[in-house]
Amino acid sequence: MLPRIDTLIDLALEEDAAFGDITSQAIFPPDHVSKAQILARGDMVICGLEIAARVFHRLDPAVKIELGANDGDLAYAGSVILRAEGPTISLLTAERTALNFLQRLSGIATIARKYANAAANAGTGVRIVDTRKTTPGWRALEKYAVRCGGCFNHRSSLGEHVLIKENHIMAAGSLTKAVKLAREYAPHSAKIEVETETLDDVAEALQAGAEVIMLDNMTPSLIRQAVAMIDKAAAVEISGGVNLDNIADYTLPGVDVISVGALTHSAPAADFSMIIPGPERDKR
Repeated sequence: MLPRIDTLIDLALEEDAAFGDITSQAIFPPDHVSKAQILARGDMVICGLEIAARVFHRLDPAVKIELGANDGDLAYAGSVILRAEGPTISLLTAERTALNFLQRLSGIATIARKYANAAANAGTGVRIVDTRKTTPGWRALEKYAVRCGGCFNHRSSLGEHVLIKENHIMAAGSLTKAVKLAREYAPHSAKIEVETETLDDVAEALQAGAEVIMLDNMTPSLIRQAVAMIDKAAAVEISGGVNLDNIADYTLPGVDVISVGALTHSAPAADFSMIIPGPERDKR
């Protein structure tokens, strides 16, 4: 289970059901029991199943859960991915919270799989990574979803490695000075990455000894020139402007990593629904 997941689940349940579920409580007695199914409403990569199960258990430990898939599995429209049995009030009260976790995380995993497949098709060995453009409090979950989809994680926090960006350079006075100061401060194991926007920036970053050079919002033509300049003296990351329509233009030989913020900040939600089969549905 991911760190702090119970805290997030409790916050979500409090948001939705702090005062109970007035509709379900009005219709059903506490001892009324039902069986429910969560279905995928489209083709998708599943992510967040154990979290969804945890939502039900967090609300009511008496609910019994059977998982119909594993995180990272490809599910098709109509697939039953989770079965639950327990007090009807508990099932209905937990429904939306469980689906919210599933739809967000499976949406990220699904788009990540598309990027991962596109990168694999290029055959250059480039990795697609996420960014820190995540939902506040959900970063560990969303980065987990990226991995379920087959992509990789960039740094998860500001403390993981040095990434000198435009504002650092402007405030320090120069790229070279920013690298020098960072190297004097950072642990010996921390890599120094520098964001560059021009070929002159790339030359300066190389001279300063950056281990990773980010080519920010460069055209494929400029990227080819930059890769030739770097000549494997540093790892090469591309950032900005890459999407599923143009990714083939950027998965170039010599590029190690492409960072894509859209993996987390723009992933469409996957579509799920929870069904409690009744007598009429049972006949169909």
